[in-house]
Amino acid sequence: MVCLLLLQEPTLYTVKAVFILDNDGNRLLSKYYDPELYPSMKEQRSFEKNIFNKTHKADNEIAFLEGMTIVYKGSIDLFFYVVGSAQENELMLMSVLNCLFDSLTHILRKNVERRCLLDNMEGVFLVVDEIIDGGVILESDPQQVLQKVNYRADENPLSEHSVAQHITEKLALTSNVLQSAKEQIKWSILK
Repeated sequence: MVCLLLLQEPTLYTVKAVFILDNDGNRLLSKYYDPELYPSMKEQRSFEKNIFNKTHKADNEIAFLEGMTIVYKGSIDLFFYVVGSAQENELMLMSVLNCLFDSLTHILRKNVERRCLLDNMEGVFLVVDEIIDGGVILESDPQQVLQKVNYRADENPLSEHSVAQHITEKLALTSNVLQSAKEQIKWSILK
């Protein structure tokens, strides 16, 4: 009976971290979704360096390190990592990794390399945010992600206009919510 109590309950918070490193192990992008997991920058970089050292010459797709399940993929001079807990389903993490990689392949016009990634960083952040929010997987279909970030495979890569449009839409939605809350407060005070 005691063993059953120690099992973790299923949770929506599947992803602990996502990061992209170059072929020297330097961080290009990272997002940590669990504030208790490596809270300082120094701890994060040490964890990333350990993972890189273990994986950059391996042909596997899954690694286990420091009680974490890590799925990864390399491309030219980049390494993509998705991290989950030790109990996490590797297939779920792999679906996130594949969605990230395929979405970026479209945005970067099949030129998935360091220089091109750095030139299109705003689009990379949008893609990551559309796939994962606070550790919860929102989307695992690259076509849906591309549609949400307002990108079409036959158009130019993500432009400043489409990024600005995406931000404007998010701000308008936030503004509408705030306006509605103000109205509700006003009417509750007037009653």
